[in-house]
Amino acid sequence: MNVGDKVKFPFAKKEMEGIVEKICEKTVYIRADFPKHKGKLIKRKLKDIKS
Repeated sequence: MNVGDKVKFPFAKKEMEGIVEKICEKTVYIRADFPKHKGKLIKRKLKDIKS
């Protein structure tokens, strides 16, 4: 997984897709488009992300 890759992450009992913005040791920051908030930055644990 690298910055700029598309990944799927869990959100509200379903999976959403976003683009990786920043990778830390155990966390990943993902930019995702929600219906009422385009380009929202989401923080998730590295183990919860699917490439």
